[in-house]
Amino acid sequence: QVQVVESGGGLVQAGGSLRLSCAASGSIYSVGAMNWYRQAPGNQREFVAAVSSGGVTNYADSVKGRFTISRDNAKNTVYLQMNSLKPEDTSVYYCNAFVRSTLAGWMHYWGQGTQVTVSD
Repeated sequence: QVQVVESGGGLVQAGGSLRLSCAASGSIYSVGAMNWYRQAPGNQREFVAAVSSGGVTNYADSVKGRFTISRDNAKNTVYLQMNSLKPEDTSVYYCNAFVRSTLAGWMHYWGQGTQVTVSD
């Protein structure tokens, strides 16, 4: 079994910063890409950022230059540093990890989400 757990959400004023963390744990053989998505009320879940196991990154246009994704392979953890936050960044942020477990093949695992609220 594989668990993915996010942390670090909260309430911040516009222009402020937050750092999200996401750790994959359990019966893990290997971790591939780790990604962040977000979903605001009434909206579909949207891609935010991704980092490959080799460190190659990709960002949604809406967060380029403000958000930075990074990972610590030794800890199976991915981070999302969010700077210059805007009210429109308010969402539940979800972590997605592509994991090869010791019990199954490669699968995508989702965390439970962490709320980020940016006030005016």
